[in-house]
Amino acid sequence: MFWWRKTPRPPIVEAYLDGTPRRVPGKTPLADLRFIVLDCETTGFNATQDRMLSLAIAELRSGRLHINRSASWLFRQDRPVTEAVSVHGILPSDTAFGQSEYEILLELLPRLQGAVIIGHHIGFDVAMLNAAMKRHFHTTLRNQALDTARFAMSAIEAFARTGYPGQREPTLDEVCAQCGLPPVDRHTAEGDTFTTAMLFLAMCARRQRQIGRPLRAGDLPLAQA
Repeated sequence: MFWWRKTPRPPIVEAYLDGTPRRVPGKTPLADLRFIVLDCETTGFNATQDRMLSLAIAELRSGRLHINRSASWLFRQDRPVTEAVSVHGILPSDTAFGQSEYEILLELLPRLQGAVIIGHHIGFDVAMLNAAMKRHFHTTLRNQALDTARFAMSAIEAFARTGYPGQREPTLDEVCAQCGLPPVDRHTAEGDTFTTAMLFLAMCARRQRQIGRPLRAGDLPLAQA
């Protein structure tokens, strides 16, 4: 008789899962948290059917951007192109010499281990990563995440929630304009990651002035990735 046996996950994946809590205690000082800002460009806008073409990350710790901890990847893909290409301009043929999705995940997960993930409209990026995680490792991300669009609605008065059901979250360009920060290389994974990192630091400074004390994890709109 043959018994079905689940393929063991790579040690890197198990270390990530073991070392990443599902919830950050609300009293944790902001200075004690490590943040990974990320952005991905994709073949389309359907997290189930489409695939990632490029991914970039930047690390924030103690209120500083650590440039030497930044990284970016190009995925090897041959999926059909949808209207998304008109935004980022990356064709699957451009990624012929990229890395496989599996290889990139194994390089990415140690960097995500124990961190809070940040991105603008991060839900889509997380959905793309979770789909990839399920394909290769039969699991999903453990991290808590912060959407800078949601953060802007509490930290910047111009985007405050009004109670109207049709209110939309601000775009990255709109938040940049309010903070007086010029966006860098828009619609590239590296540019949007760097821009989002700078916006997050600016909004943290605003939020700290609003509440009159150093920030803690509970002051941020964290959610499960």
